[in-house]
Formats: sequence, structure tokens, C-alpha cells
Amino acid sequence: MKTTHKQNLLASVLVCALALAATVARATADPLASWNDGATKKSITDFVAKVTKEGSADFAPPNERIATFDNDGTLWCEKPMPIQLFFALDRVKELAPQHPEWKDKEPFASLLKGDVKAAMAGGEHALLEIVMATHAGMTVGEFEKMVKDWIATAKHPTTKQPFTKMVYQPMVELLAYLRANGFKTFIVSGGGIEFMRPWTEGVYGIPPEQVVGSSGKTKYEMRDGKPVLVKLAEVNFIDDKEGKPVGINQHIGRKPVLSAGNVFSGGDIAMLTYCQSHPGATLQLMVNHDDAAREFAYAEPDNASLKAAATNGWNVVSMKDDWKQIFAFEKSSTTH
Repeated sequence: MKTTHKQNLLASVLVCALALAATVARATADPLASWNDGATKKSITDFVAKVTKEGSADFAPPNERIATFDNDGTLWCEKPMPIQLFFALDRVKELAPQHPEWKDKEPFASLLKGDVKAAMAGGEHALLEIVMATHAGMTVGEFEKMVKDWIATAKHPTTKQPFTKMVYQPMVELLAYLRANGFKTFIVSGGGIEFMRPWTEGVYGIPPEQVVGSSGKTKYEMRDGKPVLVKLAEVNFIDDKEGKPVGINQHIGRKPVLSAGNVFSGGDIAMLTYCQSHPGATLQLMVNHDDAAREFAYAEPDNASLKAAATNGWNVVSMKDDWKQIFAFEKSSTTH
């Protein structure tokens, strides 16, 4: 009996010790583990600390803690071309036999020839035109299913990883860190709103109602006795560049206190400028693609985004210097 009592006592002590160790580990774990220690990481943690501390001059109540993030190139990889374009290209190839006129009509002609650069010369508008033309007449529900089926199996041509694994681990950590501190996180992207909504919650923890993006027009119909929304081949809204603050106002109704974008086409300058105009404390992050070894290195011909960051005092996030690890599937290192 004594032996059994001692064993039970030891077991109880062990359970308590393990529970305490787990609690301590959680308390001391770095929520931004994939970020190198340095000025950029410190600017993030310092900002979160001051806006969440009651009594602080910079305190922001939870309803004001709005954070907006671009998607392509900010939360996931956008090279060798935006992932939505891979989706659209697959659809163009599938429907091309039914549309011989596409051989002479842009941007379809360039896509069918494999000239993605020429096809995307029109920017987000060209991409939206492709998606609209290849999905007009479908219901929103049918399109959602098509996106879910495609993204469940589609893979990046270089890494051979699923596109849903091509998300930046440091940014996924940042989203979770912000939400743990009372922030509401939104995607504000030039990409198609209905392309992103089916998968953003599972990948980023951002529900569909917190996704702002470009859109085509839809109309209400009754089909087989049921109400549906049908996709039309008409542009509704382009959520890029100066359109991003407009989209934020329409969908969110509050200025963000934190905004993150990336160096590519100057597409996030307006959003970060709008964020900085908030009367309270704010933080702007501009992701710079300067790591050719672990991702893709690219810049803007006029360096507009980096110039805007320098002029306005925004934080430039160097993939090479600030991130220990870019993708969750790569082997992490203590520094890079």
C-alpha cells in the first residue's frame, strides 16, 4: 500500500511539474520565432506593446486595432507569377478550344503563347479580365468549389510545394501575434476577392468577411428554385494602388493602425500612406524581396516603394536579414 501511495504521489508531482514546464515554455516562447532579433522585429513588438498597454499615451482600444495586409508578395510568394494567374491560365487552356478568337485577343493571346509578362502588362485589371471571361455565367458557389478543388492540388513550379505552403512563415506568425494582442487582421489585395476567400481562413486564420480584393460584378438569379449569385464578365472594383484605401473604407470602415505591403509595383504605397494618416500610433511594414537564395530577388525599376518607405519612415522588412526562415517547409537556421 505504501509503495502504491508513493507511486501515486510521484506521478502527481510529475504531472504538476510537466504542466508547470509547459506553462513556462508557453510564456517564454517567442511568438515571432522566424524573425531575427533586430530593429525591425523590435519595432513590431514595441508598437504592439504601446498600443495594447492601458494608460499608455498610444493605447488603442481593441476596436481600433485594425491591421491590413497585402497578399501577393506580402503573405505568400508571387513569383514566377501571381498564384491566381496560374489558376486563370489553367482555365484559359481548358476553354481555349471553345474560343478561337482568343488567339488574337489580349491578354489571352499572350497567355496561350506562354508570354506571361505581356499578358500581365495591364496589371490587376488584366488578371481580373482573364478570370471574369473564363468564369462568367458560373454561380459564386460553383466558382468557390472550383477554387477549393484547384488549390487543394496545385503546386509551385519551382519548389514543387503546394501553393498553400508558399506562405511566408514570419508573416503567419505576425498575424497570429497580432490577433493574440487583440488586433483584427484583414487582407487587402489586388487579387480577386472570390479567389482568396475560399482558403484564407485555413491558411492565414483570416475569415472570408475580412478579405478585401478586386471583384467582378454579380447578379441575383433563381436557378432550379434556389437563389444564386451569378458571375458577370464586368469589372466591379480594382483593389490596387489608390483603390486600396477606397476598399478599406468600403469594407472595413476604419483606418488601420498597422499596414503591410511589399516591393513590386508600388501597389501598396497608398495603403501604407493611408494607414499612417491615422491620428494614433501606427506602424507600416514594406517587405523587400532581396533574398534570391531562399525566395526570389526583385525590385521596382523606379524603386518607388523603397523611396516612399525612406521618405515616410516606414519599416523595410528585409527577407534576407530579418527572416530566419521564409517558408515553413525549409530548414530553419538561427541566423541568416
